[in-house]
Amino acid sequence: MTSTAPIGVFDSGLGGISVVRQLVHDMPHERVLYFGDSANAPYGTKTPDEVQRLSFAIMERFMKERVKAVVIACNTATSAAVNALRDTYDIPIIGMEPALKVACDRGDTHAGADGSGPVVAHTPQHVIVAATPLTLREHKFAALMDRFKADNQILPQPCPDLVEIVEQGRLDNRDLVMDTLHRYFDGYDLNGIDAVVLGCTHFVFYREYFRELLPESTAIIDGNEGTVRHLGVVLESLGKLAPATQDGGVELSNSDSGERIAKLAADLLHR
Repeated sequence: MTSTAPIGVFDSGLGGISVVRQLVHDMPHERVLYFGDSANAPYGTKTPDEVQRLSFAIMERFMKERVKAVVIACNTATSAAVNALRDTYDIPIIGMEPALKVACDRGDTHAGADGSGPVVAHTPQHVIVAATPLTLREHKFAALMDRFKADNQILPQPCPDLVEIVEQGRLDNRDLVMDTLHRYFDGYDLNGIDAVVLGCTHFVFYREYFRELLPESTAIIDGNEGTVRHLGVVLESLGKLAPATQDGGVELSNSDSGERIAKLAADLLHR
């Protein structure tokens, strides 16, 4: 594919639009084709086989559109399908996983007055990972958690209703959102939590609500910026970054062709 070809981005529904927003901000010359599978949402309560089947169908759509790379803007689909997709297609496929490393690395103290140099000490971090049930059940997350749980306390918290609220267009219903967050998080001593990882792209739209819920000292971390940065590195290494003369843009598509979803997707893109 040429450097002027588009980038495909997909999600189980509308959450991946948060990744598209980051992509547009950081890589403004790229053309982006976004596909949300809202007709089959949520993925987080499906079986891995079901998610893999749906992901392959979306990849076939993107291949017909001759994309130069694909971002799986969905932690659940990454967990269930990224390896099989990479084994099948010969274009870069960028997946996502909860940004647990970023959260745990906040406890590191480095040698050197400027904070550079090797890690000389680590303060254990208490981290809640908010994600879908399937993401938290899958081997990929278990392996990620195993890397950090010896030196940190990792608390997985499934939050399936947060996906549904976005898909239903009820994100501005403050009472509903805060009641839902309290239901998921009131069981924790939040004053003892160092970071909350938003391990689902839908959850990024709740950042201001999380800020209201959590102590000021608690970091709120998502993987969108790191994912887009990684995409840029991969495309640059292949000589496939869009030329600076190209006008970037976003084309939104969805398996739910209703007017409500189309309007909601556009609203989230420009939110």
